[in-house]
Amino acid sequence: MMKKIKTFIVDSFREVRYKVTWPTYKSLQDSALLVLLASVIFAIVIGLVDLAFRNAMSWFYNIF
Repeated sequence: MMKKIKTFIVDSFREVRYKVTWPTYKSLQDSALLVLLASVIFAIVIGLVDLAFRNAMSWFYNIF
């Protein structure tokens, strides 16, 4: 059991060290900016849909 755990840890370390392609700092910044921008746009769209739905429901309930 301990040998399997040790083998797993050693293999994981080797894979991270030699097989993983790490992004450059510039690429990482660009990706983070893209995620931030998409999150803000998504939040605005959801907020507008919520506002429209709230106003529509308010209008509907005021009729009756």
